[in-house]
Amino acid sequence: MTPVLQPQLEKVTLEQYEMLPEEKRIEVFDGVVYDMASPSQVHQALSMQLSTLINTYILRRKGSCSVFTAPFDVKLSDQPLTMVQPDIMVICDRDKLDGKRCNGAPDFIIEIVSPGNPSDDYIRKLYYYKTYGVREYWIVDPKRKLVTVNYFEGNLYNVQYSFDAIIKINIYEDLFINFAEISELLQI
Repeated sequence: MTPVLQPQLEKVTLEQYEMLPEEKRIEVFDGVVYDMASPSQVHQALSMQLSTLINTYILRRKGSCSVFTAPFDVKLSDQPLTMVQPDIMVICDRDKLDGKRCNGAPDFIIEIVSPGNPSDDYIRKLYYYKTYGVREYWIVDPKRKLVTVNYFEGNLYNVQYSFDAIIKINIYEDLFINFAEISELLQI
């Protein structure tokens, strides 16, 4: 009995990725392209509130980190290409920024779960973010009204909070996000 040969997917290179139309929403994991869904209204509202709170905190403390929101490329690996567009990211090492993207892992990432592909955030991105050195990764799930915190530096994994909790961003000493206020404001 001979094994059935599976067709090999052609791996996308950085050069091929950069030639794609800018309006095309994709991510690349180990050279394989994955389409991304357009964000919902709740997704966009959560992203705006969270990024504003984090950015305001950094600015008030005259911090050196920068907040970016999707679409903004993060190249985790060249060979094979792994290029992601986290919903929210905090980058503290300015040498990783080249004017086009972040080259290497951000310090902190928040992904807001899309109803069509929750396993993407809970499984695939969790694996890649941990593997490539993200310090802290939150998964915000508006449908389940849960925030899952993964603080890789502190060996805290899959700690879940409801949307009525006040949650500490662990890479900072005194930054807390009050999800009850956000939920009330956005009527989630």
